[in-house]
Amino acid sequence: MKLVLASNNKKKLREMSDILGKEGFEVVSMGQMGFDSDPDENGETFEQNAFIKASAAVKICNLPCIADDSGLEVKALGGRPGVHSARYCEGTDLDRTLHLLEEMKDKEDREARFVSVVTCVFPDGSSVSARGECKGEITREIRGDGGFGYDPVFYVPEKGLTYAEMDEEMKNGLSHRGKAISLFANLMKMRIDKGNDNADK
Repeated sequence: MKLVLASNNKKKLREMSDILGKEGFEVVSMGQMGFDSDPDENGETFEQNAFIKASAAVKICNLPCIADDSGLEVKALGGRPGVHSARYCEGTDLDRTLHLLEEMKDKEDREARFVSVVTCVFPDGSSVSARGECKGEITREIRGDGGFGYDPVFYVPEKGLTYAEMDEEMKNGLSHRGKAISLFANLMKMRIDKGNDNADK
C-alpha cells in the first residue's frame, strides 16, 4: 500500500520508509506526489496535530496520508516545549537546542521524554493512530552529529548515548518515532487483514 507522508522532511521520510518499508508499505513525500500542504497546527496534543496534518493532505491527494507529530517534554520545564518543540524559538534546530540548554543550565532534574504520534487518515475519513515514547535525560552539552532536532542533547541512559550518537538502526529500534511507527505498522496490517483497505489501494 502506498502512503503519502504529509511532510517533505527528508530525514523523517527516510525514518518512516526504513521501518514501514520492511512491513510492505511504500512511503512517498508530498513533493514526490507533486503537491504541498501547510495547515495550521493549532492542536493542543500530538494526536490532534498529527490528525490535522494528515487530514489536510488527504483532502488534496485523495490517497491514504500519514503524519507524525513529535516533541520533547522536559519535566523541569513543566512539559515544555511539548507540541511547540518545532517552534520553541526562532531559527534553526541548533538555535532551539541551544535555547533549551540555556533554560536548563541551572536545573538539576534533567528528566525528559520524546513523544511521537503517527496517524494515517484515509480518503473515506477513517484513521489509524499510534503513540510511542522514549524516556531519557537532557545533557549539559551537545553530543553527536547525527539525527536532527533535539537529538544531540537527548541522552538515553540504557545505551549511554544521545540520539545523535546512535546509528540509524539503533535509534529506530528504541526511539519514540520508531516505537510509534512499529505499532502503527501492526495496526495497519490488522486493518488490512480485516478487509478494510478496499478504498485505500
